[in-house]
Amino acid sequence: MTTFILVHGAWYGPWAWERVTPLLHEAGIRTVTPTLTLEGDAGLDTHVQELLTVLDDEAAADGDVVLVGHSYAGLVVRQAADQRPGQVSHIMMIDGWAGGDGESLFSLAPDAFVTAISRGARARADGRHVPAPQPERFGITDPEDARRLAQRLRPQPLRTFTEATRLSGAVNQIPGTAIYCHPPTFPFEQFGKAVGYRTLPLDGPHDVMGTHPQEVARLLVDIHTSQFNNEKARH
Repeated sequence: MTTFILVHGAWYGPWAWERVTPLLHEAGIRTVTPTLTLEGDAGLDTHVQELLTVLDDEAAADGDVVLVGHSYAGLVVRQAADQRPGQVSHIMMIDGWAGGDGESLFSLAPDAFVTAISRGARARADGRHVPAPQPERFGITDPEDARRLAQRLRPQPLRTFTEATRLSGAVNQIPGTAIYCHPPTFPFEQFGKAVGYRTLPLDGPHDVMGTHPQEVARLLVDIHTSQFNNEKARH
């Protein structure tokens, strides 16, 4: 059986996928939604190690594993896959940040974003966490959805934005697809192309998993089916 490991982005939790996972289950896809630590001085490497633990737990399972990362988690899934290339059949990113060895989210982001995030961290007592943006910044316009999201978002460790990615190049041998939401917020299509991924548009805001779960699930399944058929044809 195919397993999708769905990794949430900054400020979110595994609940980010709660509207998508039932639809994937209906399509015969098993899902795992790990929690990335947001407490203390967690950084990118902390989250990579947490995902590696999940990957190692899945190694004994029968079937292939697909890593799906939303936003910041694009960096997480690529670094984890780089360290376990034989355990990952495909990488998918949804509005995912991605770059080469030594890149960080801050090095990829525009100056205005870096300034705003840094200012937000300095405004907090510990200076190590970034308060969550308002739901509207993620494209949420429904009042009830905005209220629920505002209650669930949590401060994000600043180190996750500043810590550099460490890649050996093994990740470049794994097929990848970069889904970018339209209208765009950041150059996610360009990030995908820069790392050699196929890029696909999806109408919806940055938090498209919450607003358009059926479209997200359908596209993820279609991508996987296409990849599986291509691999089968080659063999």
